Amino acid sequence: MAHPSMTHTVIDSFGNFYESWLANQQSFLHHLLQSSDAGTEDKKLRLINQVLAHYRRYHDEISKAAGEDVFRVFSAPWLTPYERTLLWICGFRPSIAFRLAEGAVRDLTPEQGAALEELKADVRRRERDLTEAMASLQETVAAPPIVGLARRAGRLVDGEICEMESAMEELKVAMVGVLDGADGLRGSTMRKVMEILNSDQTVKLLAAATEFQLRIRRWGLNRDLQRTINGVQVQFHQMGFQN
Repeated sequence: MAHPSMTHTVIDSFGNFYESWLANQQSFLHHLLQSSDAGTEDKKLRLINQVLAHYRRYHDEISKAAGEDVFRVFSAPWLTPYERTLLWICGFRPSIAFRLAEGAVRDLTPEQGAALEELKADVRRRERDLTEAMASLQETVAAPPIVGLARRAGRLVDGEICEMESAMEELKVAMVGVLDGADGLRGSTMRKVMEILNSDQTVKLLAAATEFQLRIRRWGLNRDLQRTINGVQVQFHQMGFQN
C-alpha cells in the first residue's frame, strides 16, 4: 500500500502537465501557421481536430484537478503573477474568441460577421451571469459566519468544526460548479465560432489563439525574470553600501 505522501494526484503534478502541454502548443502553432499558408482541406481538418483534442485534454486535466483541490486551481500556482491577472474564472474570457477572430480573419462575409455579433451578445450575457455567480460566492466567503469560524479555527468545538467543514464543502461544490460553467462556455463559444467560419478561417483563429496564449506566457516569464534580476541588483547594491 502506497504511503499517503507518495500517492500521485492530478493537482500536484498539474504544473508539470501544463509545461508539457504548452510545449505541444508551440508545436501546434508551427503547424497551424504552415497550414494557413498552404495545405489541403483534409490536412487542415485533421490539424483542427488535433488542436481541439489537445484543448480537450487540458480541460479534462483541469477538471480532475479541481475535483481534488478547487481552491488551488483558482489560485493557479503554475501560472506567473502576470498571467493570473488576466484570468476570468481560471481561464480567459470566452468572448476573447471574437477579438481574436476579428484580428486574424480578414475575409469574413457580411453573413459571418452578423452571425458572430449575434453569438457575441449571447456569450457576453452568459459571461455576466457567471461573473455574478462568482461574485456571490466571494460574498459567501466573506460572510460573518464563515469569517468568524475561520478566525477561531484553532479554538473550535466539535459542533463548530462540523459547521465549518460543511460550509467549506458547500463552497467547494459551488466553486467547481462555476468553474464547470465557465469552462463549458469557453468550449461552446469556440465551437460555435468555428461553425460560422470555414476551415481556412478556423486555422487562422486557432493560430491566433495559440499565439496569444504563448505570448502571454512569455511576457509573464520575462516579468518574473526581470523582477529577479532587479532583486539581485538591489541586494548587491545593499551589500556594497553596507561595506
